[in-house]
Parts: sequence; C-alpha cells; structure tokens
Amino acid sequence: MAKRFNLQTGKIGEQIARTYLEKQGYKILEQNFKTEYAEIDLITRKKNEIILVEVRTKRGELFGTPEDSLNKRKLRKLHWNANAYVSGIRWSGHYRVDAVCIVLGQDNSAQRINHYKNVV
Repeated sequence: MAKRFNLQTGKIGEQIARTYLEKQGYKILEQNFKTEYAEIDLITRKKNEIILVEVRTKRGELFGTPEDSLNKRKLRKLHWNANAYVSGIRWSGHYRVDAVCIVLGQDNSAQRINHYKNVV
C-alpha cells in the first residue's frame, strides 16, 4: 500500500513539475525515460540546452525534505543517466541535470517548489 501511495505522490509531483517548467519556458521532450541505470523523470529543452530533470516529491516535511533524498548515490545515478541519454541521442551540445523538489499539502497542491540547476 505504501509503495502505491509513493508512486501516486511521485506522479502528482511530476505533473506539477512539468507544468511549472513549461511556464518557465522549458519544452518537455520526454517523461519517464528509462535508461539502463534508472528512469529520467523529465527531459526538457530550453534554447540550445538539454535539461534532464529529477523530480523529488514529499507530502509535508515532518519526516524530511525532498532535498534530503538527493544523496551522493542518487546524484551519481543521475550523472550516469544523463551521460547515457545524451550519448544515446548523440547530443554534442550543452546539457545539465536539474532537480525540482516539491512539497505537497493535504489537498495535493504544491506548498513549495524549488528548482535547483546543475545538481551534478
């Protein structure tokens, strides 16, 4: 039950992040792209740059923040994912990895959205 609840929370967060990024001028290229290492939540483009986005979502902050889950292991995985993706599409331009951290309220609305650029 908890796993399904967490997946649901993640999907809500991804949709909020997607809408947030689109309003900031990012074009969404892919969502939930799977590499050999893991999944990239959102792949976007802004101007001449590819931005791979990790979305971290929590319901409230009583037991930690979404940022707390961006540990060294997770950041290393994000780095591998980014390299696998840009190599796979033969991208020779600029790219970066961002994180969008979201805290949801009881009604599933975003209480807080923080966008961190160049996390790896």
